[in-house]
Amino acid sequence: MSAAAAAPSRRAAGFAFALAGAVAFSGKAIVAKLLYRQGIDAVTAVGLRMALAWPFFLLMAWWSGRGKPALTTHDWLRVAVLGVTGYYLASMLDFAGLQYISASLERLILYVYPTVVLLIGMVRGRKTGTGRIHRMQWLALGVSYAGVLLAFGSEASSSLQVRGAQVPLGGALVLGSAISYAVYLVLSGETVARFGSLRLTGLASSLACGLCVAQYLLLRPVSDLAHLPPAVWQWSVVNATLCTLLPMWMVMRAMELIGSGPTAQISMVGPMSTLALAVVVLHEPFTATMLAGTLLVLAGVALLARSRTALSASRPAS
Repeated sequence: MSAAAAAPSRRAAGFAFALAGAVAFSGKAIVAKLLYRQGIDAVTAVGLRMALAWPFFLLMAWWSGRGKPALTTHDWLRVAVLGVTGYYLASMLDFAGLQYISASLERLILYVYPTVVLLIGMVRGRKTGTGRIHRMQWLALGVSYAGVLLAFGSEASSSLQVRGAQVPLGGALVLGSAISYAVYLVLSGETVARFGSLRLTGLASSLACGLCVAQYLLLRPVSDLAHLPPAVWQWSVVNATLCTLLPMWMVMRAMELIGSGPTAQISMVGPMSTLALAVVVLHEPFTATMLAGTLLVLAGVALLARSRTALSASRPAS
């Protein structure tokens, strides 16, 4: 196959991986909510998720690293940063926030990470003069955050009498998760070409698994594991495999094939998938305000994608 023919094939595969990964990731919030109904907390949910996935990530790292050069100290530092930002901190903050807000609102807040990627690019680009945000991109940011604020305000006001300040707390935790994941996307996009998607996913995730398990051992008695309901173990297996292992690799592979920007844009399907599952599985209310907020967020991300395409087309060929 010629290089010209291979390029569209690579893009098609990248889009497919990004789409499948986004849909699989969207089930994570639903599974977390089902786990919380069994009486466990975020530390236990994340600890079980990562403990069950850990052997597979270790195997992934070993298999993909055969015959490859040993990692330097700088390489290990980069892997550690990616493991903490993308797989430990982002997961822990997200699961913690899900204890206080609906799965629908969680996905909307988390979905602003493409705009955070843009803001990080602006800050980093100031050093080279390439970090200017254009008018359409500012409009995209405004529309996206207006949608989040609309949905957030609706849920906060309806829950004020029942849960007090829990909705703002949950929203802040999930926003922190979105920021952490955006940092991971920027850094991994620069690193995946050196390591390969499989090896980088295995190494960074193995480190994060160790952190999550250590956190559980420090904060919770091990004896609690013997008293967990069978449903907790069943949903944790689903969480570790279908909502963690497969989508992590799919997203990393997509970034290798098409880059971090397009991968973030394709994730547009994630919020809609989560919202549908939340209504059908969790019986969460889907109000007109939530619908309006969702449409605004999706419109903002679509504007962001369109602006990037327009800017790329307007640049002269080098």
